[in-house]
Amino acid sequence: MKMPASLRDCFFSFVTQTTTGLFTLICLLTLSPVNAAEQKPNQEQVHFFESKIRPLLIKHCYDCHGEDAQESGLRVDNFEGIVKGGKAGSLIVPGKPEQSLLITAVNYQSNDLQMPPEEKLSKQEIKDLSDWVKMGAPYPNADLSKLRAASDKGKYDLEKEREFWSFKPVRKPALPKVKNQEWVKNPIDQFVLHKLEAAGLQPASPADKRTLIRRTTFDLTGLPPTPEEIENFLNDTSPNAFEKVVDRLLASPHYGEHWGRHWLDVARYADSNGLDENIAYGTAWKYRDYVVNAFNKDKPYDVFLKEQLAGDLMEPAESVAQRNERLIATGFLSLGPKVLAEVDATKMEMDIIDEQINTIGVSMMGLTLGCARCHDHKFDPISAHDYYGLAGILKSTKIMEHYNKVARWYENPLATPEQLKEQAEWDQKIKVEEDKIAALVKSENERLQKEGGKDFKLPAKPEGSYAKEAQAELKNLRAEVASLKKARPEIPTALGAAEREITDVPIHIRGSHLTLGETVPRHVPVVLTPEPKTPFPQEQSGRLKFAEWLVNREHPLTSRVITNRVWRWHFGKGIVATTDNFGKLGAKPTNQPLLDWMAATLMDEGWSLKDLHRMILLSNTWQMSSEWNAKAAAVDPDNQLLWHADIRRLEAESIRDSMLAVSDGLDLTMGGSLMNVANRAFVFNHESKDGVTYDFNRRSLYLPVIRNHLFGMFMLFDYADASVLNGNRSSTTVAPQALFMLNSHLIENASQRMADQIQHETSLSPEQKIQKLFLKSFGRMPTEMEITKSLQFLEEVEQDFQTETSSSEERITRAWQVLCQSLLASSEFIYLR
Repeated sequence: MKMPASLRDCFFSFVTQTTTGLFTLICLLTLSPVNAAEQKPNQEQVHFFESKIRPLLIKHCYDCHGEDAQESGLRVDNFEGIVKGGKAGSLIVPGKPEQSLLITAVNYQSNDLQMPPEEKLSKQEIKDLSDWVKMGAPYPNADLSKLRAASDKGKYDLEKEREFWSFKPVRKPALPKVKNQEWVKNPIDQFVLHKLEAAGLQPASPADKRTLIRRTTFDLTGLPPTPEEIENFLNDTSPNAFEKVVDRLLASPHYGEHWGRHWLDVARYADSNGLDENIAYGTAWKYRDYVVNAFNKDKPYDVFLKEQLAGDLMEPAESVAQRNERLIATGFLSLGPKVLAEVDATKMEMDIIDEQINTIGVSMMGLTLGCARCHDHKFDPISAHDYYGLAGILKSTKIMEHYNKVARWYENPLATPEQLKEQAEWDQKIKVEEDKIAALVKSENERLQKEGGKDFKLPAKPEGSYAKEAQAELKNLRAEVASLKKARPEIPTALGAAEREITDVPIHIRGSHLTLGETVPRHVPVVLTPEPKTPFPQEQSGRLKFAEWLVNREHPLTSRVITNRVWRWHFGKGIVATTDNFGKLGAKPTNQPLLDWMAATLMDEGWSLKDLHRMILLSNTWQMSSEWNAKAAAVDPDNQLLWHADIRRLEAESIRDSMLAVSDGLDLTMGGSLMNVANRAFVFNHESKDGVTYDFNRRSLYLPVIRNHLFGMFMLFDYADASVLNGNRSSTTVAPQALFMLNSHLIENASQRMADQIQHETSLSPEQKIQKLFLKSFGRMPTEMEITKSLQFLEEVEQDFQTETSSSEERITRAWQVLCQSLLASSEFIYLR
């Protein structure tokens, strides 16, 4: 297709940089003959090609895609070139001009691909090309069976690709031999010690009991241990003292709150849709509470995933409560950000599906499946064919009620039989009153008609002519109906998924719904085994089949990904550092045998995450101190071999919750919503002011999460961005964090409560008060030097306040408040050893 050389060079340079060549603009079309029996063109078809098509190709295409030049690897002056296509595959889907790249280009359907670029073909030329494709793209002396799918089968060497470490099925490795067998408490230690000994290193000494209980309590509940809990552990000299601590914390309801929050990071949980129209997800909190309860009940992880992907399709529930729980779980599919004012409804739908595919891929499989929307994945063996095989599953799933501006998401009804009965009774009351209105209107109209005679025509609004008594009665009846409707009990709902019309999705060339390719049957990525042996069911979307495939014992990724997430949430870094990417661009595991052993054990023992926690925490690896070792630091500066415990900063939620907890200001009420904006209401008013409030003393988990407008403290301390999933929060140190610790109302109020409380401890000496503050704040007693320094500090601060107040009592209280604030703002308070 001829164009000026300078323009052509510029165009192909742009195309090469943004995709992989000219026809990658519309990537991944596949070919299948209309009739497999018609392998050779007949004489009439050959004549049509020679008289209509070859002259057209010579005139418009040979200069750039002929013998002398093959832009983007495409040659169209012979059949082999047409079959082979360019870098993105063949140009034609025989028999399907509407799905053929060639016809898309000459029709100027896409702004990104218009060929010939200098001038559109005539209507007759376009028709000729379309007719040629429709008849199967006949070519003289050519075997049309060579026109085959180019975008899935044969695209990758699957056997070779399956040799990549994370694509191999999980197998439990043998335990390695170690020299210092006495250090080993469980197999985790054996794998870790094997690596350390190979590097000539030794593990650090055990952490002291105060450090261990503080670290473990924060790790499992996100809260500090109380002085009583610390004292009980210190006094327990039994061999299983720490095991009892672990079991107590795993049984605590606060375990589910803390670890549920970790999952919410990868589920991209939020209480608003974000993006253009920021509207309240007023029922999202039900999904959040489902997650918390699932962790507390130790719901098997495979069941946990199945409920979120296909809870509405699982076997019949044992109770209404279980049915509703599963429906709420499908909120996972609907929680993502949405552009609800998108003008193009089809684009909005495909954007939502893309967000779902990417979320499922990253959160559950550690694969960036979303990269294959526009083209085959550049690094992992995931084709666009695979992507649209998954897209069909989700397009067959109802997430939205409609896509009209402003679009409305779907919510599952959660009514109990009692609620349905109550609503039916209420509806009957309303109907009775409406029937009275209808009967009265009919009676008055008949009266007016009778009094007006045969030629009387009832006015459009006859009520003004009704008898005064009738008008008054109508007013009262309508007021009663309005009152009944207002008081009518609403059926509870929760955002989630349901089935809709089952459909397969064509490949969207370059990700655009305006340029469609071959329709792809619903299927899972072919590189991952085991591959389903039967097609996806015609009567269901395939979500349940997909979920069952995902948690199959032979699936290579699911167990590895969640095991690595748990490890990361315990140690601050994963065995695979890129917790969200197990593909070829992801980090290699620092200890794959350990990861595989734990992943296999997780599946063998019923997918219990609590068992996995217990195994990790009862290891000597977890119980090491953070003591420094110069030799180890020189050999392994990043501590990838785990020669000691890393010092870690608390997450944003734990910093806030701890301040409230140690100052006795934390409200431990669980569940429910703190949103003061109604479901589906705009979060921002017409002046773009956020109407959401955060002035609560509940745990941070329950504070509203507003996309594009997070709670200020959360943003400061590296809270997850709710617009994208994130299984690996960063931990930054920036000046505004220190300013927050100096000036925020949170720390001011917490330190004031602590000061007031300690001042009321009249039986304690100043030294004893300091001891109590240190114990509550740090879980340890202060040293003699710290007591002395604290007393000096109190005296100096009290003197500084003399110019502000003449009240000695007030100055003393203010001094204690500043001391308390200093403790809460200290590194020891917000870091774990």
